[in-house]
Amino acid sequence: MPRLFILVAALALAAAAQAAPPLLAPQEVVPLLGKPEVRVIDIRDPKSYAAGHVPGAVSAPYGSWRGPATNPGELPPPPKLAARVQSLGLAPDVHAVVVSSGDDATDFGASARVYWTLKALGLRELSIVNGGMAAWRDAKLPLDTNAVTVAPSSYEPKLDASMIATREQMIAAVQAGSARLVDARPAAFYRGETRHQAAKVPGTLKGAVNVEHASWFKPGTSTFVAADEAKRIAAGKPIDPATETVSFCNTGHWAATNWFAMSEVLGHDNVKLYAGSMVDWTQDAQPLPMDNVPNRLQQLVIDWKLWVDRTFD
Repeated sequence: MPRLFILVAALALAAAAQAAPPLLAPQEVVPLLGKPEVRVIDIRDPKSYAAGHVPGAVSAPYGSWRGPATNPGELPPPPKLAARVQSLGLAPDVHAVVVSSGDDATDFGASARVYWTLKALGLRELSIVNGGMAAWRDAKLPLDTNAVTVAPSSYEPKLDASMIATREQMIAAVQAGSARLVDARPAAFYRGETRHQAAKVPGTLKGAVNVEHASWFKPGTSTFVAADEAKRIAAGKPIDPATETVSFCNTGHWAATNWFAMSEVLGHDNVKLYAGSMVDWTQDAQPLPMDNVPNRLQQLVIDWKLWVDRTFD
């Protein structure tokens, strides 16, 4: 009997460790509103938040979770992250529900990146509003325009290194071939036909496979597919749940969607996010191993196109 009791207790604790579902439909959020143990976090820009937000939602714009313009995928300094988490009144017993605009599949990456950041800071009661504010409005659910403030928490977060891949770790993984490297970018980036403005070289990490972040959504929407459909999609992708996996992109945005799909929806273990991604990789003092790097003439053409886009758009 004691052994059975211990087993039941252990299972209960494991279930409690992540009781919140990673995805919530807008209608599933409504019953949670007003509960002191629930915090809806609106990561849109302040103007969009002021124009109408989920009742009770606090504003925490996406930019405040990101690094500098030269390496936007980089995590902000730990003290800054701690202050952000505390200002939102977050603690391990608070269910954080992240909502973004829901404009498209790329926008979902913002929610996934904030979700990943909060989990890396030790929080486990986490969800994303599937479809974002676009789905909320489509469901004709209530909106509020009053700014919301909450009492700060005293939670002292600590980064969970098991969720984070550093550049040094990535160099070792590439050299040893010890991890499945998953490039979440559209195929043109993976093939080296274009690059992020802040990346120095087009191409992808040596040995990486391409799983576009948009694979996980209902066509033409920002609605993440159901878990069963995600499993079907994964079965056709070069994903191996038995292998340590690192998701990356340009700046850890699209990659956060792939991390979310593999880790939170599919339940794969040992999935990390390389937050700095290709921008960070190409800024190393020495050229690091890459595939699909175009020749110098092709790189100059890409540089020219990016200059035109930056100058005249």
